[in-house]
Amino acid sequence: MDMIFEYLIAGFLIMSGVFGFVGSFGLLKLNDPMSRLHAPTKATTLGVGGVLLASMVHGLTVEGSVSLHELMITLFLFLTAPVTALFIAKVHLHRHETKDSLPPPADDSNWATHTVIEPHPEQD
Repeated sequence: MDMIFEYLIAGFLIMSGVFGFVGSFGLLKLNDPMSRLHAPTKATTLGVGGVLLASMVHGLTVEGSVSLHELMITLFLFLTAPVTALFIAKVHLHRHETKDSLPPPADDSNWATHTVIEPHPEQD
């Protein structure tokens, strides 16, 4: 039974290393900033998450105790990484894009964060 947990821990660590490498490679090789943003955020979430999962399994099987620190870090990471990526993407849109350089919207003249919605006059 101990061998199974050792393989599980090693699998989590290998998975996190692969995701970390792929994220670093994507950060260096992708063309534009919006594409570069995608690779490290996924690598951070899955790579660090794999290390934390390995740490939780190790603590449970080898030390015999459950540490809530790793669980809290994992939950915090899974909640904050997508939100951070969204904010970085919105900053990029505000600083580098104009209404002319963005694709046209479907059925509306407004697009994403560049919209200024004026209130409609009330009709009686």
